Amino acid sequence: MPSLRARVALVLALLLTFSLAPGAVASASPDTSTTTTLAESTGASTPVAGWQIQSSAQVSVDGAAVSRTQFNARSWYPVGPRSTVLAGLVQNGKYPDLFYSTNLRDKVNLADFKVPWWYRSEFTVRGWAPTTLLRVPGVISRGEVWVNGTKVGDVVGTYNAREFDISSLVRPGRNALAIKVQPADPQEDFGISWIDWAQPAPDNNMGIWRDVEIARTGPVSITGTYAHSKLALPTLSSADVTAFAELHNNTNAPQSVSLQGRIGDRRLSQNVQLNAGETKAVAFPVETFRNPKVWWPAQFGDQPLYRLDVTARVGGWTSDQAGSNFGIRDVQSSLNAKGDRQFVINGKPLQIRGGGWAPDLLLRTQPERLESQMRYARDLGLNAIRMEGKLETPEFYDLADRYGIMLLPGWECCDKWEPWSGWGGSDWTASDYEIARGSMAAQARFVRSHPSVIAFLIGSDITSPTDVQQMYLAEFEKAGWANPVVSAASLNGGAQPPLGSSGSKMEGPYDWVPPNYWYGDQLGAAYGFGGELSAGHSIPNLDSVRAMLSPTEQEQLWKEPTTPQFHTGRGNEPFNNLTLFSTALAKRYGTPTSLTDYVDKAQLANYEQTRAQFEAYARRMTAERPATGLIYWMLNNAWPSLNWHLFGNDLAPAGAYFGVKKANEPLHVQYSYDDRSVVVVGQGPKGGQGLTVRADVYNLDGKLVHSQEKRDLSVASLGVTEAFQLPELQNLSSTYFVRLKLTDRSGREVSKNTYWLSSKPDVVDWANSDWYFTPVSSYADLSGLATLPKAGIDVRARTHNGTTTVTIKNTSSTIAPSVALTLRKQDGSQVTPVTWSDNYVSLLPGESVTVQANHGECGRPVVEASGLNVTTAKTLADQ
Repeated sequence: MPSLRARVALVLALLLTFSLAPGAVASASPDTSTTTTLAESTGASTPVAGWQIQSSAQVSVDGAAVSRTQFNARSWYPVGPRSTVLAGLVQNGKYPDLFYSTNLRDKVNLADFKVPWWYRSEFTVRGWAPTTLLRVPGVISRGEVWVNGTKVGDVVGTYNAREFDISSLVRPGRNALAIKVQPADPQEDFGISWIDWAQPAPDNNMGIWRDVEIARTGPVSITGTYAHSKLALPTLSSADVTAFAELHNNTNAPQSVSLQGRIGDRRLSQNVQLNAGETKAVAFPVETFRNPKVWWPAQFGDQPLYRLDVTARVGGWTSDQAGSNFGIRDVQSSLNAKGDRQFVINGKPLQIRGGGWAPDLLLRTQPERLESQMRYARDLGLNAIRMEGKLETPEFYDLADRYGIMLLPGWECCDKWEPWSGWGGSDWTASDYEIARGSMAAQARFVRSHPSVIAFLIGSDITSPTDVQQMYLAEFEKAGWANPVVSAASLNGGAQPPLGSSGSKMEGPYDWVPPNYWYGDQLGAAYGFGGELSAGHSIPNLDSVRAMLSPTEQEQLWKEPTTPQFHTGRGNEPFNNLTLFSTALAKRYGTPTSLTDYVDKAQLANYEQTRAQFEAYARRMTAERPATGLIYWMLNNAWPSLNWHLFGNDLAPAGAYFGVKKANEPLHVQYSYDDRSVVVVGQGPKGGQGLTVRADVYNLDGKLVHSQEKRDLSVASLGVTEAFQLPELQNLSSTYFVRLKLTDRSGREVSKNTYWLSSKPDVVDWANSDWYFTPVSSYADLSGLATLPKAGIDVRARTHNGTTTVTIKNTSSTIAPSVALTLRKQDGSQVTPVTWSDNYVSLLPGESVTVQANHGECGRPVVEASGLNVTTAKTLADQ
């Protein structure tokens, strides 16, 4: 037990600061411009404010010298607190414009990353505390950790967090910390791999990408807090909440601990005895909340959060403090009668509508960009994101909690994390099992408190072996895990115990398939739970294409579809070129005549692809074998790409984005490619009554050839109602249009949806399917769209407080199937990020529509209307 003098000092004088000079750290006094000062209370944990990094090839001394305050790092690269080596070099201007063309391949010296790199920082200690802890969240691939000339240990693996007691090494005043980071190889190390998603980061992301923290505590530390809630179903009228605190005795003597907690205005208390060196999870008495504020996924309610704060007192003095947010909600997941994965949230069997997540290729922390992407996910009508092996930073989970986006984190395929797949990664040794065990333990604790996290997938492309499952499940139990654990995102590997079948199919497609594919009864078609699937390539808008590709690559894109594109995918076929997509584009929409023509047609193709996929899954929510969920592959990209995304890396939404947004309307009317039925789907918390559905069929020349209407329809929340089936019409043009409109009792438009179709449908050749696509034996004929006369579009716009309202009118006598609206700054660049109430809209002759764009302050934007048969029009928004 500390003396009275020591305890008084603990209360009155605990002060720890870190300082990392933006430039040199030498034997002279360090620059204090980035000094971080801890609160005077015990229990504060402060992240290292930044690092200086240097290649070991340039450093002739060992860690004992590098980690002393006398060491001169004047010539080293200053970087932020989270920075891979390559990200740090980019930050310092060594490798500019890496994401353009083939610069990532041609402009980077790979030899830079074949040797270890040093990370160095200094911190200043003032006052006294019994315990000082260094917390390292993981290192890619591994690191030697040194403090004040002494090696304190190793950190091995991206997610294998370690805590070191450095109490005996720190001293008042300046202290030095150094970590020697080893090169990374995803096939040999527990690192991060980009698989076939993107070109790999040349440094394989070696470095430190989450916060390293130093904490000062008393004799007992709080190593974590969390809460479990048991929600009364189906009434949601009450919830029993149990709060937990994990404690560690830092001393070699028993300690009596008084735990005090708070949830809102509720006070918690518990007395605990800890043996010397003991770690224990302590439960507070259960608290019952009447009429609790329940956390719901996006579209189904609000996302209220509760706060748990805990203080540990020893001898009447504060020893440590910690806290966490949590949500009151209920998550259940099991296999339905068909063996498919089903999630039930707060008693509702929700259909998962998600996308696969890709962080920045260099793992840079970009909070505003992160929030923009989370906002996009919600605007798209998605409710989930799958995170395969890229488990992100704390801010990501906080945003998902706030935006109501359910998360499915898990390990990744095809490398060291999953060597039993046979698709990559060296076999595990005994020490590898311990790294995997430590990684699971750390990440279970890292994400367990977030209501957005609804499950953890311990496998990706194949079920983990039984011994690995058992090892992981033991760590979940120790961490107090209360969510489902799923064996994989795939059915590969079978139903190995103890978790059994994943109930999640992974049978493709990953490349182009026609819209009617999704209405089939095989492979990735709309039934069951699809762990990752899409029609592949997604072409950004013209600005984005020109920004990522060289002039030569731009020409190859529309003229030479078999030529590999560096921004399509890594390695060999099938994902390094656009053969399937571009062939289908030319066969269905007509051979492109220019880059602009190619991009315009690609937006139409991407729109119909993504819309059909989500609509097919929506229509079959209530089928005999229901479609319980899908993860679109992918939501976003790690860098500018022509493949697998719903919005570009520059955050410019295009055709694929608005196809999904249209399909995911809360009350939505849609056409079925398989049987011509017109159905209404309820995808929000409320259904609809007294609805009217109207369908109008137009030939290419705009002549109305058929109308059909059904009144007084009802649809339930999470329900599907068929309105009618369109007849097989004669004398249709080869390309024609179907316009659907859904109105409520008052005649207010609820949903409007326009299809461009062909009297010669795509014929899917199921028998010759491959793992990544299913071919067609003949293509639909949509080439008539390219022959449409030019449509004149009148554009009116007004902007105020970051919102621009745009009214567009088709002033011509021809149909405009897709009018794309773009906001531009005065210099001509795109305004991003931006969310539109609708975009890529279809206009009949004389028709007008008003939409809104939310974009933040950007002055008076220029609004541009363009499209395949649209005469480009621009107007400066009024204020």
